[in-house]
This record gives sequence, C-alpha cells and structure tokens, in this order.
Amino acid sequence: METLLLTPNEENLLLAANALQDGQLVGLPTETVYGLGADALNEAAVRAIFAAKGRPADNPLIVHVPSIQAAESLCHIDDRSRRVMEYFCPGPLTLLLPKKPIVPEVVNAGLPSVAIRIPSHPVARRLLELSGVPVAAPSANTSGKPSPTTAQHVMDDLCGKLHSIIDGGCCQVGLESTVIDMTREVPTVLRPGGITPDMLLSVLDEVAVADSVLRPLKEGEKALSPGMLYKHYAPKGTLTLIKGSEQAVQQLMKKLYAEALQQQKTVQLFAFSEHLPAYEGCNVKCIGSLKEPETVARQLFAVLRQADAEGVDVLFSEVLPAKGVGLAVMNRLSRAAGFRTIDADREG
Repeated sequence: METLLLTPNEENLLLAANALQDGQLVGLPTETVYGLGADALNEAAVRAIFAAKGRPADNPLIVHVPSIQAAESLCHIDDRSRRVMEYFCPGPLTLLLPKKPIVPEVVNAGLPSVAIRIPSHPVARRLLELSGVPVAAPSANTSGKPSPTTAQHVMDDLCGKLHSIIDGGCCQVGLESTVIDMTREVPTVLRPGGITPDMLLSVLDEVAVADSVLRPLKEGEKALSPGMLYKHYAPKGTLTLIKGSEQAVQQLMKKLYAEALQQQKTVQLFAFSEHLPAYEGCNVKCIGSLKEPETVARQLFAVLRQADAEGVDVLFSEVLPAKGVGLAVMNRLSRAAGFRTIDADREG
C-alpha cells in the first residue's frame, strides 16, 4: 500500500475523512502525539490498528470525538464528568467513562469503560468533523517504540501500513494525554500528561494518582489505560535512569559513560540544559530544562528516536522530580527504561 503524506488543506482532509469512512487507517496530528486513526465503530478497521502497530489486543484504545455531544452516543456522562470535560476539553485529557453497547469490545479491551478524548489540534478537529465517525487512535508508531511527534516519525514506522498521514507539524505537548478514570468514586489519574492532578483539582474535590504510574504492572494486572505496559516508549539502546543528588548523579553518569566506552559500546548521556557543562567531552544530548519540565516533555520522544537513528547502544539519563508535568515525564522515562534505575547516592 502506498502511504500518502498530505498537507492539511480542506481537499486533503476530505480525502482522509473519506478513507476513515471506508475503514482505512489515517495518521493524524494532535496536540499530544500523532495518532493512528480508524473508525471506532468499524471492528475490522480497529483490528487493523492492532495489526499495523503490532499492538497487544488487551491494550485499550482512546476514542477521539469533536465535541461532548458527539461523545454522548458512546458513553454515559454524569454531571461530574461533564464539568471536567467542559473545563479541560478540547485539550490533552482522556476520560474513562461507562461505555454504551455501540462501542465494540475490541476498542476497550472488553472493559466496562471507554476512553474518550476531544483533541484541541485544529487539524484533528476538522478531520473528525469531516469524517463524522468517532476515531479510535493510539499513537502512530510501532508498539513499544517512542511515540511520534512529527509526520516523518509516523512515516518511518508505518509507511505502507496506512492510507495517509496528515502533516500537522510538530506536536505542541509532546507526551500523550492525561488519562483519568471517572468511573471510580475518587477520580484517578492512570496516565499522567499535560493536564496535571493539581490542575484537575480546580474542578474536582479530590483526585487520586494510581500507584501504577511509576511502577510496572503486576502479574495478571490488566491495563486499564494505554501506556501502562511494562516496557513502553523504548529506544533500541539500553536506557538506564540515574537518580540522586546532583553531584553524585553527574559523577556516576561520567563513570558509567567511560565504562561503556571501554566495552567498545556507543554511549550517550541525557542531561538537562543546566547541567551540560558538567559533561564536557562526553556524547551528551540536552533533553530540556530542569526548571521547565514542559520543554522535556515536548522533545523527549524525538530525542529517544534520534538515539535510535544514531545507533546508540547504551544510554544514561538524568531524572526529574515526579511532580506536575515532571510526573508525566518520569512515567514515560521509567517505562522507556523498563524501570531500570540506579541510585547514585547509594552507589557512592
């Protein structure tokens, strides 16, 4: 199959919308990451998503709609959930809500809930309006790899497996949406993102954060949300996170770097802009500012993909405090590393 790379004009958006209506797959930009979209009510089309990505069928999908009204045919929305949607949507937030029978079980992995999102990206919104169908769309990458934040990332992973990719530029947020389970008595964040728990407290009386955010799923534990698998967003090289006091982290990173070189491995360090001078002489990549975690979120996946393109064997990364947007960054980094972490203070 030839995959079309389309500029987001009205003619091309209509072409892509017709492809979705015909049961084909389309790569679409959102404010978070690029999605691999299919008609959520077409079971065969949804199964084609799993096949194209190599994604496990027990990993639920997010359904994208253009409005709250469009979501009402898919799920039950109580007053509390409607209040959250009216405040944060359109935006980088996904709500788990009780599903209606119209949603095929393949979409939500047989769960009683369905994940609903109203994206704010103007291209995604126009495509949803033109297609007239709810669009199931996980990230448009090979399953397990870093998520795509440009159209070229999608082309690199999935060329020949989908009808078209709409090039909407670089994604603004850079990490997948926050997922909050609204079916619980206390709304619970299952996957952190650009909408933080503190932000949600501006609308909700109480918000919990699932303990699975910064740990692997236990044996037999079901993934209630996308992005909960043990190893996710992973580069080809072996990534290890280094935590601890600033000086101890820098000393250990440089020691591990030298050891990897002695083993004749290609090695790269990930460091914050404030710390780059400490790694002079090393192959070091800036992952953003420690003081502005939004910058880390925006470029994290691109940096991981660049390491793959450079054929890096071993990677060591500094870490952020797991609060605010930093919680979302650490959720992705931890899974990219398969939860491989070294405490530099203890090593010292």
